[in-house]
Amino acid sequence: MRRPEPEAEVAEEPEAVQAPPRRELAAPADGQRAETPPRPRTLNIIGARNWFFLASLVIIIPGIVSMATQGFLLGIDFQGGTEFLLKFQGSPTLNQVQSAVTSEGVNGVVQQTGTGSFIIRTGTIDPKGQAKFENDLAGKVGPLDPKLTQVQYVGPTIAAEIVQGAILSILGASALILIYLAFRFRRVQGGIRSGIQFGGSALLALLHDVFLLTGIFSILGKGVALLGWHGTQLGQVDSLFLTAVLTVIGFSVHDTIVIFDRIRENMIVSQRLSFEQIVNLSIMQSAARSIITSFTVVLVLLSLFLFGGDTLRGFTLALIIGIVSGTYSSIFNASPLLVVWRRLQPVTR
Repeated sequence: MRRPEPEAEVAEEPEAVQAPPRRELAAPADGQRAETPPRPRTLNIIGARNWFFLASLVIIIPGIVSMATQGFLLGIDFQGGTEFLLKFQGSPTLNQVQSAVTSEGVNGVVQQTGTGSFIIRTGTIDPKGQAKFENDLAGKVGPLDPKLTQVQYVGPTIAAEIVQGAILSILGASALILIYLAFRFRRVQGGIRSGIQFGGSALLALLHDVFLLTGIFSILGKGVALLGWHGTQLGQVDSLFLTAVLTVIGFSVHDTIVIFDRIRENMIVSQRLSFEQIVNLSIMQSAARSIITSFTVVLVLLSLFLFGGDTLRGFTLALIIGIVSGTYSSIFNASPLLVVWRRLQPVTR
């Protein structure tokens, strides 16, 4: 007897997944405005650029006047002269050593180090006069430790060469930076002409930092000299100060390049915006990074300024002033200057 074939199973259709009910926004009542999502706040830095330019001029002009009328408190590297590093027995005070130097008829500046030694900077003294000067001080203040006695002599010819080399190094660094930035941004819309605008704006911001730093040190150096604070190197222009200036130049250009790179990227992805809007957007996207980076560096320099000793105090102060100025100029001067330059000399997109 033939068995009945089993009935084929019919696959059950899956239940349709119902979409969640769409939430309809209630229509605003009469006289009420529809709610809109809050927009992120942005600062119109480009629109207020004239105020930032004015602030820079207010800070820089007194320094330029001081440099033109009073000059600088030059160190032995730039002025020439003789520098003594002496260690007296008996731990004399700074005033005692300064009085002994003055009684010798020598116009010298005395500075006490953290180890109890004294740095005495005078005019040019020949080798015989150096030995007599040391013996006279030993008789008035106390015996000298011969192991910790050093004498450094810088003649006027060497000092003039150092000054010339310092000026050439700053000018050379500025020229190389301009050439590098013009080449780096040559592919921005406008070609090499646009690259020159980027490089020139960065160079002007760099000069802002150099003039601000040198102007403050001119005022500070003359103030220290007038107040008779001979035990400090604050405001003194020497080889360490030149090192600080070159360091500030590099730091300032680095911050400016970060913002300029963002401008270049936004010119590609945000072509519907005007150039001023692109620059302002790029500043807002990069400002936080620049400020935080500079703040961390300044914290380290502050600790070095407070606990690093008198020898490094002037150097660290110059770095602090320069880094703060470089951060300000890269945000509030370099990019707005680029906008002004583009307005005066437009480039084709």
